[in-house]
Amino acid sequence: MPIDAEKALAAEPRTSHISWDHKDVQLYHLGIGAGARPDLADPAVDPGELSYTLESRLQVLPSFATVAGAGTAMAGGLSAPGVDIDLAAVLHGGQSVRVHRPLPVKGSAVTTTKVAAVYDKVKAAVLVLRTEAADEDGPLWTNESEIFVRGEGGFGGERGPSGRGVYPAIAGDRVVERPVRPDQALLYRLSGDWNPLHADPGFAALAGFDRPILHGLCTYGMALKAVTDTVLGGDASRIRSYRARFTGVVFPGETLRIEMWTGGNEVRVDVRAVERNNATVLSDAFVEHS
Repeated sequence: MPIDAEKALAAEPRTSHISWDHKDVQLYHLGIGAGARPDLADPAVDPGELSYTLESRLQVLPSFATVAGAGTAMAGGLSAPGVDIDLAAVLHGGQSVRVHRPLPVKGSAVTTTKVAAVYDKVKAAVLVLRTEAADEDGPLWTNESEIFVRGEGGFGGERGPSGRGVYPAIAGDRVVERPVRPDQALLYRLSGDWNPLHADPGFAALAGFDRPILHGLCTYGMALKAVTDTVLGGDASRIRSYRARFTGVVFPGETLRIEMWTGGNEVRVDVRAVERNNATVLSDAFVEHS
């Protein structure tokens, strides 16, 4: 079996030294649609959008932690001892990020990544990769990535949590729509996810898609930005944690319908693809905030 669960779980964490600056942050924000909001008269000069795109006003969305260091943490997890998989069989199943303080525009950190769990879903395996990042002032963030590997289940392991939440019967407090640019996957991948599934039609066909799909983490970032702009007054420093499951694919050129339910210090989020009869693409999503 290409995934040896016992060996993967027993492996020592992999350590990396990463750094970033304002250009990395700006590129990431552009990759998730900053500066392209159709509901604004001129997003290129809107003060709210400038907080994502102009270095003198820049803040950092916590979801940037998923690409900081050009994604080296996740790449290290996928090459851990006991893990030997085909990228064409890999899909990102879910993601969580918890920030311990607002992320700096420029910084460096040491990350440690390990396989925290291996679940047997019968027709697939799920790897849970946990990454901790810290700088000289202490912990910065904790990421958990759920990696869905088709064809690698059936080894008799623990099935793991189902994670299927039930959404309120009433309509959300806020609903916004955000377009996915036709070239958005090509731009987003410059932040470090070079999987050809998102750029090469031939590779996408091998994975069962008729064209390249958008990165799940791009949809993830777009939804968090929408919550920040709509519910949190554009203040990314209020975000404490964010988690979501990727329950459907998004194709470049589609429109995302992002519905939000607010209550206390939490926002529940549901994301759907408008052009495909509101097919669900992001679910079980929660943003915890101050």
